[in-house]
Amino acid sequence: MQTRDAYQQVIEFFDTIYPTTAELQSDIRLCSKVVKYPKRAVLADIGQIHKSIYFILKGSIRTYYRDKNQEDITSWLLFEGDLAISIYSFYNQAASFEAMEALEDTWVLVLSYDNLMNLYLKHMEFNYIGRRLTEAYYIKSEDKVNALRMLTAKERYDHFLRRYPTVLQKVPLRYVASYLGITQSTLSRVRGQK
Repeated sequence: MQTRDAYQQVIEFFDTIYPTTAELQSDIRLCSKVVKYPKRAVLADIGQIHKSIYFILKGSIRTYYRDKNQEDITSWLLFEGDLAISIYSFYNQAASFEAMEALEDTWVLVLSYDNLMNLYLKHMEFNYIGRRLTEAYYIKSEDKVNALRMLTAKERYDHFLRRYPTVLQKVPLRYVASYLGITQSTLSRVRGQK
């Protein structure tokens, strides 16, 4: 992935939310960087302060935490066009209870906390873009919580596949099961009902 193409991809995405000025586009290029993470690379770990936000250009990321038995529980599966962020750690600049891992070779645009705050101060239109991205994150979060509370395992799986029809080609089934809040054997049974 060419760096110039990566920045253009991000700018075009932001422009779908609100038109960006040439000055904002220039500042985004100056204060962020495009990074390629190889498969299984940990972008940020449990116990660390997550100092950056990641806009996924290509690839996929899993965020996870460890339960009381020290087993990994997948909290998010994120793909191209998604933001990968530990909200609590990033905005509080406090130690995180979750980690982020690349599920495949993944290219991201990385923006540090300080640079994000500076962009917000300097560019009012970026505040609007940031607000809309935050709203989308919380809508997605509530959608997931509501699915866990109100849908059967099969309904959760069907809902997930409608949202991400090609995910099973990229993500191991154990992570999908964990994300859906079901066991792998339940996921196998649900998939067999198709």
